[in-house]
Amino acid sequence: MDVSQYLEIFIDETSEHLQNLSDCIMELERDPEHMDTINEIFRAAHSLKGMAGTMGFKRMQHLTHDMENVFQEVRSDKLKVTSSMIDLLFKCLDAIEGYLNNIKESSDEGTEDNELIIRELNNLIAAANGEQPEEVETPAASEESSVGEKKYFEIALSESEKDKLREAEKNGHHVYGMTVYIQKDCLLKAARAFLVFKAVEELGQILVYNPSSQDIEDEKFDFDFSFFVSSEASFEKVSGAAKAVSEIECVVGEEVPYEVLAVKQEKAEVEAAAAAAAVTAETTKAQEQTQAPKAQPAAAANNNNNARKQTVSKPVTNRTVRVDIEKLDALMNQVSELIIAKNSLVSISGAESGDFQSQSFHEQIEGLERITTSLHESVMKVRMVPIESVVNKFPRMIRDLSRKLNKKMELYMSGEDTELDRTVVDQIGDPLQHLLRNSADHGLEDNAVRLEKGKPEVGSIFLKAFQEGNNVIIQVGDDGAGIDVEAVRQKAVERGVITQEQSETMSKKDIVNLLFIPSFSMAKKVTDISGRGVGLDVVKSNIEALGGDVEVKTELGEGTTFTVRLPLTLAIVQALMVVIGDEKYAIPIGSIANIEDIPVEDIKYVEAKEVIHLRGKVIPIVRLTEVLDIEKTQEEPESLTVVIVQKGESQAGLVVDRLMGQQEIVIKSLGKYMNNNKIISGATILGDGEVALILDVNVLM
Repeated sequence: MDVSQYLEIFIDETSEHLQNLSDCIMELERDPEHMDTINEIFRAAHSLKGMAGTMGFKRMQHLTHDMENVFQEVRSDKLKVTSSMIDLLFKCLDAIEGYLNNIKESSDEGTEDNELIIRELNNLIAAANGEQPEEVETPAASEESSVGEKKYFEIALSESEKDKLREAEKNGHHVYGMTVYIQKDCLLKAARAFLVFKAVEELGQILVYNPSSQDIEDEKFDFDFSFFVSSEASFEKVSGAAKAVSEIECVVGEEVPYEVLAVKQEKAEVEAAAAAAAVTAETTKAQEQTQAPKAQPAAAANNNNNARKQTVSKPVTNRTVRVDIEKLDALMNQVSELIIAKNSLVSISGAESGDFQSQSFHEQIEGLERITTSLHESVMKVRMVPIESVVNKFPRMIRDLSRKLNKKMELYMSGEDTELDRTVVDQIGDPLQHLLRNSADHGLEDNAVRLEKGKPEVGSIFLKAFQEGNNVIIQVGDDGAGIDVEAVRQKAVERGVITQEQSETMSKKDIVNLLFIPSFSMAKKVTDISGRGVGLDVVKSNIEALGGDVEVKTELGEGTTFTVRLPLTLAIVQALMVVIGDEKYAIPIGSIANIEDIPVEDIKYVEAKEVIHLRGKVIPIVRLTEVLDIEKTQEEPESLTVVIVQKGESQAGLVVDRLMGQQEIVIKSLGKYMNNNKIISGATILGDGEVALILDVNVLM
């Protein structure tokens, strides 16, 4: 039976069962006697076992069968729910999720038998029946031995790479082989690797990467990577720079003289050639055996074909909401083209041409506008999914962190039914997870310290989501120690991030925002002082890549709150069209506070920068002709048209030459063509066929 056609349904339903099991086990820990919860866990495990068996995933079936048996004993009141049982059940869920991830990648569950977990489950059943449990042996290999493998010797070098190493040694530099191990719970591996490279390259030059630098950037590696670096500094200094990056478990390596390396490379090449020859001989032998003229039964041939299909099948991803996401994207593209066509007709109808000014034509245009707007709203509703799918995994994560850090904490969530575009939801999980981990690890004080301060021993972490206009707001915070702003100020001056004079004029908010600067948050010492800093630069860049922004509010001793603001959708938005010089630009309406006509004489200067005073606020103004390097087409007028834009609580005034009006625009990506210009977030096609660039207010500000 070819079950590959059911693979996507299996993946979706398994994910739902896993989330249901996680929620139920969390509930069981709070109320171990609740029979409804126990029965629900039994049913979910039974369903998973049946699904895995039907699909032919025997290892997953075996594991879920033993989970089911444990809960049969609990239901029969032979076994009591304990804290160690809860820990074991969560291990089971992690193992099943590992199988599921393998299935998504290769349509196969992998070769991990999880014997240790199965033995522990069977010991629980044996204990319930009064039998002697089997002794569980922990793996003999220590963590240090696995970490000690110096994988840089395994890098296969090309001739050009060998030349680089040889040349570096000739120039009197040391050549070091290094393997860096990232902590297993690190969420953003590529970002950590980038910070390691940046730190190491301050002391030398990286000559060879393994895997390639592109694969590392795309996160196509496990939790370790290797490289050769040439440097005049000592190995201890270079490896120390790599170790100083947060979330790095360890760095191993040594100096590798070229002669030693060449011998190892030659040996490796000989072994590889011998292995390849053995494989070739085996293949030839197999071919000779199969070339005998035997009639193959049709059923066997079909089975072989199915096996081949299964082997070469593409990675399967979770692509469904209720409809295939690719079909939704195709529909969205058609809606986009329809809106462009509608804009074109509107443009024609406004032209000075008598034939097009008839009443019926305008009625048709208005009808088309109604239809496209309605169709757009319908498609957007289909694409919208609750953020519940992302945040449901966080209670389990906080529970694990509570035990790992030996801190009592509780997570309070609200607004899980708030909806976002699927593309945004898919990418917001990691940044939110990082913020929650920061609250648990760095924000909340230890239990004893909280009691000394008169706080409840159990720390509170909260995640709130709600809609505000065309944005969704997600707040992540805690009632912990807060950020020591003065300590951050002093450290920033010490490290040369700001001068003493600048620090004296900076507001509390500006000082706190220094934690988002990559060069500042790299050092773990800053985190030890402020309680924040690890990975915040990466969190900010990921959120801004989605067209959002993040802000921090903190009170020393009371806690910290991060506010993430995200657009509802990334595809079609309302925008204000403006003219700058001879060019047309779009500014998303969601970023605009208001529009002002400002007399030139009202412009003042603060620290040689132009500002305006508007309703009690001092607002800096930005001359877009200068920022975008556009030639001015008119003399300085007596008054300026200023679009006041905002990012969180901050505002700025963008000076434009002329307003064209509000318009619904389709955002088209510029791909890699303009990656170097972050001010431009995309482009749109106007009704007259012109292309207008879309300004990214976050970057401008």
